[in-house]
Amino acid sequence: MRRLTHIIILLLLPVSSFTVAGPLQKADPAAIRRPSYPAPPERQEERDAMVHTFRQYSGATIAVTDQGVIQAMRHVPRHLFVPAPERANAYRDAPVPIGFGQTISQPYIVALMTQLADVRPGMKVLEVGTGSGYQAAILYELTDQVYTIEIIAPLAERTHRLLEDLGLVGIQAKEGDGYYGWSPGATFDRILVTAAAEHIPSPLLRQLKPGGRMVIPVGPKWGNQELLLVTKSARGGIATRALLPVRFVPLTGGG
Repeated sequence: MRRLTHIIILLLLPVSSFTVAGPLQKADPAAIRRPSYPAPPERQEERDAMVHTFRQYSGATIAVTDQGVIQAMRHVPRHLFVPAPERANAYRDAPVPIGFGQTISQPYIVALMTQLADVRPGMKVLEVGTGSGYQAAILYELTDQVYTIEIIAPLAERTHRLLEDLGLVGIQAKEGDGYYGWSPGATFDRILVTAAAEHIPSPLLRQLKPGGRMVIPVGPKWGNQELLLVTKSARGGIATRALLPVRFVPLTGGG
């Protein structure tokens, strides 16, 4: 959706939600249909160039080096998550408008947040702020248990249809207020928040499992925020680490 010397501006979507509601369910790998992306791959050279661009960042930025994340970014066709009038710009390292006053985050930020989350196969991951569905699709390359919530109803509906069309039916998606997480009894190994909260939402801390990680921008609305890595110890203790200045659109909803 900014940094110490050069601030990379990512306009991330406000707290999100989606359409397939209901209780948290364990994804059955045998039942998951893999994505039906175009074959042969469309615009692969542009994806490779996109990855090459953000891998060159150094200095005040945090390098993206995780090979699983890099391969996911190379594989998922970003342009399919962008409205047709904006598809020519899909692979620029910049946010791209997706309608409803929202954007798809710049590729570097998507890759960085995914790397910081340190997602492993079989982990249960919650994304707060579905937006275009691109971040969820990247996460789905790494684990088959992805849950995503979007607060803007028409955006949630549109993206849910897109996920179905692309064969990403294993992603559990619903419309709702992501400030409160998925549901009171749900727990997750990893949580990614794609809009800036003025504080870390306590419902999300409760839904983060012991040993879990949350990546979230925190700070004032429409001002500079800090991208935080939040960890929960085996005994439930919370530690936070500020990683770099960012600017996200505000998290909407509760709180």
